[in-house]
Parts: sequence; structure tokens; C-alpha cells
Amino acid sequence: MLSAIQSFFNWSAYGIPAFLFLITVVVFFHELGHFSVARLFGVRVETFSIGFGRALYSWRDRKGTLWKISWIPLGGFVKFFGDADGASKPDREASARMNADERQVAFPFKPLWQRSLIVVAGPLANFVLAFAILTVFFMAIGRVVTPTNVTEVVAHSAAQEAGIRPGDVIVSIDGESIASYEQIQQIISLSAGIRLPIILNRGGHMLTLYATPRETEVTDPFKNKMKIGQLGIRNVAKREVVRLGPFSAAGAAISEIRDIISVSFRARDQLFRGNGSQLSGPIGIAKLSGQVASVSILALIHLAALLSVSIGLVNLFPIPMLDGGHLLYYACEGVLGRPLGERAQDVGFRLGLAVVLGIFILATWNDLVRLNLF
Repeated sequence: MLSAIQSFFNWSAYGIPAFLFLITVVVFFHELGHFSVARLFGVRVETFSIGFGRALYSWRDRKGTLWKISWIPLGGFVKFFGDADGASKPDREASARMNADERQVAFPFKPLWQRSLIVVAGPLANFVLAFAILTVFFMAIGRVVTPTNVTEVVAHSAAQEAGIRPGDVIVSIDGESIASYEQIQQIISLSAGIRLPIILNRGGHMLTLYATPRETEVTDPFKNKMKIGQLGIRNVAKREVVRLGPFSAAGAAISEIRDIISVSFRARDQLFRGNGSQLSGPIGIAKLSGQVASVSILALIHLAALLSVSIGLVNLFPIPMLDGGHLLYYACEGVLGRPLGERAQDVGFRLGLAVVLGIFILATWNDLVRLNLF
């Protein structure tokens, strides 16, 4: 326990500032997406907050929006005129008292398509931020390119049992085309116990084999222990870093965003199967941020892109309290021709809050276990 606490303070010197930097940038762009489209459609924005709770610093702009940085830096929100809170829950009592001029600038009275675009603009801003970071990164620094061929197969491993041999070139796994060896590692690490179809090129002939990665405890370069899926293959080919032109870099950025989304869905599937051990919360992200920041600021900026995609994607899940939950409500409104009833929306918000809190508690517990505090 003592060594774990000492370790905590060792990485927190880097981790906390790095985490605050990451979460502030990613949340700011997310909320800026909501804010910008809302202003475009004439919605009055009452509050733009980075963080929750009491304001550490605040100011009001010429249009009356209160901008603030709050003391709990675990998210943020934009509150529109006509909303009861930062989660965009409608303030029905206030809406009923509004006059015609107030309804013109109130979010709940905007057309359905405008409300939908305002909501989706937040996650979209996260994807745009990630795309911009990755594109510039691949142009200025370069992209790691590693061949997808297998150079070694571990004896008695899942790969050997499946019939994979040295010299094979992996073309796709579980229906996903493979462009780099890093992509193979990402897919396999999140597929422990899952039988995967693997298409490979063996001497010019295409073969389909089936392999089940085994759950294995490993230690990463930062000495973090974790359980991941492994096949038992290696690639000892030399990695190259290639600088890309603008169009190639943009294409590579889109490809990497697609890969991040794919990995995120695999992690979600593992959670649904009852395996949430790889889920990380604020403590885990802060620790990773500190470790990455200790390598270089460029690595931290690259991590910001990955985190931005993850936050944008998670917010699109159809869970009330999240942007995807609002879009689900709007879809129902479009089908029914009227908003969902007050009781149905309230129940949905409560269930959504329970789900979000449950995931947060599980992720935080995983973080504490990894730190050997329990």
C-alpha cells in the first residue's frame, strides 16, 4: 500500500497537469461545437462552463453568456435559454411563461432539425479536432509504418494451434482490413476468449484461419500491468516513420480515427460480456497522461486526439444524459410528431444518470485496483 501511494505521487506530478490540459482542450472543443451551432441558429446561450461546481474564474461576454472555469475539471456543459440545467433537460415551467420574443431564442422551441444539429455538433467537434491534430502530426512528425507479416510464432500459443506460420501476412481480422501491425495488436488485445476469423496471405494464396486470443497479463513500457488478449505472434521488422503529404496525411488521419472507433466498440462489447477490467476512469487517464507527458509534449498532443475521438464517440451512445440520448429523444419526436411525455423523459434521464454513474464507479474502481490501493 505504501509503495502504491508513493507511486501515485511520483506520476501525479506529471499526470495531474497533463490530465487537466487534455480534458480542458477536449471538453472545450466539444462544448464549443454545441455553442457555435446554437449561436448560428439564434439560441441564447446562458452559460459555457469548463468543469462543474463553483467557478474559479468567470466573465460575461457582450451577448450575455457567462463563461466560467469551475473547480471540478471532469467535463463541462453549455446551458441554453429554456433548459433547466447543463444536461439540456427542458425547463417546462419557465417555457410555459415565455413570451413570443423569448421563445424565438429558447432552445426547446427551435425546430427539431436545428436542435438535432446543435446536439450532434459537440461530438462532431471532437472528431474534427482529432482529424486536425492527426493530419498535422503525420505531416510534421510522420506516421509509424510496420509491415503486417508474422516473423515469429510462439510455441504452444493460440496462433500455432490455429495454424499461423512465420512468413504469413495478415490481411484482415474479424472482417477488418489490416494496414499495420499496430492495428493487429489493438484488435487482438481486446478480443481475449473470442474466436476470430483471420484472413492471411501465405505465399500468394489467401487462407482463412480461426484463432482465439488468450487472456495474458503483460507489463507495458511504463511498467503498468494489465490483462489483454494475445495470439502469440511477433513482428521483428524494423519500424519506419514516414512523413506524409497533406492529402495522404488527411487519409491516414481518417483511417486512424476509424481504427480508434473500431477499438472503442470492441471495448464496449467486452464490457457487455461482463469484462470491464480494461475500462479506465479519470485516475487511469491522469496516470497515462503523466506517463505520456514524460516522454514528450508531442506524444501528449497525439493522446489528445485519441481521447477526443473516444469522448466524441461515447457521447453519441443513446444514453439519456449524453448527446446520443437527446438524439434518441428527438428521433422519437420525429416519429411520433410530438415530444415524448414528461414522465418518459424524466425516467430516461434517471436511468441514464444511473448508467453513467455505474460506468464511472466501475472505471474508478479499476483505476484504484491497478494502483494496488485495493
